Amino acid sequence: MSETFVDLGTVDAPSGVLVLGMAGGIDQWQELGQPLSVRAGTAAANGGHHLRDGLCEAVAVSAAADRPLRVRAVTSPSPFDGEPTIATLEVSLGLPCSDTTVRSVPARIGDLPVDRCGMVVGDAAGLDAWTGWGDEPANGLADVFYWGRYADDAHSQFGGERIAQYGVDGPHGWLDLPVAEAAARAAELTDWCDRLHGKGLMVSVDEHTDLHRFQRAGWHHPLRVGGIEVGGCQVLGIEWDQGDHSMRHRGERSAGQVYPVTLEADDAGEMVMRWTIPSSDFDNEDE
Repeated sequence: MSETFVDLGTVDAPSGVLVLGMAGGIDQWQELGQPLSVRAGTAAANGGHHLRDGLCEAVAVSAAADRPLRVRAVTSPSPFDGEPTIATLEVSLGLPCSDTTVRSVPARIGDLPVDRCGMVVGDAAGLDAWTGWGDEPANGLADVFYWGRYADDAHSQFGGERIAQYGVDGPHGWLDLPVAEAAARAAELTDWCDRLHGKGLMVSVDEHTDLHRFQRAGWHHPLRVGGIEVGGCQVLGIEWDQGDHSMRHRGERSAGQVYPVTLEADDAGEMVMRWTIPSSDFDNEDE
């Protein structure tokens, strides 16, 4: 039975090196030693390899530098809520397959866990500019959200829109505020709740780092996929439902929850990179 793919979008790799990595640590590679682009370039030059340093992980491969690279997925039902979730991620590399062995047998180049913060596909050099939690937002903006027992009371007092996320009404809040204004508004909400109720209102300020921007870009995608520009390159980010992650991927590498990444030839004889997440035991309980 042939697989049914869902198109997720495209990325580009003008450096000629493509990375699939854990979003939560993309900005930490240089702090741990060499920049991601240097490590990835060496890995790609040696046929593609897995990279790991501390809690940071990625795989890097060579890719065409002169065209968009298609990203698509095969889905399976989540054991958490039955909704579609990614079971196979495939990235077209835009290069002909010259290895006759790979044409018949996939070549394994490593494995990756599903990062609770999400995964990123993009150009190795472009991702050197990636900003994560604690980094300064390049555009100087932030989003403010509030929710909890007294959210309706807070809305009557302060306003704010319902911000839809993942197909449902999300928290109240404001998007695209200057960082200083966002911090002041959050402090005002917190002071109001402390004064009148003591507790019962959660308030967050999410600055526009690349990590937040890709998660926000996926709010309205059924598979939580969002495309953003990073370092002048088109990048795709993939976030997982937290319930699905807890049931299928919790513990990540420390719990042995890692999944193979392979290089294969497609029907046209071009190279693709595949990350395959097998069905979990939950998927087969009723069979």
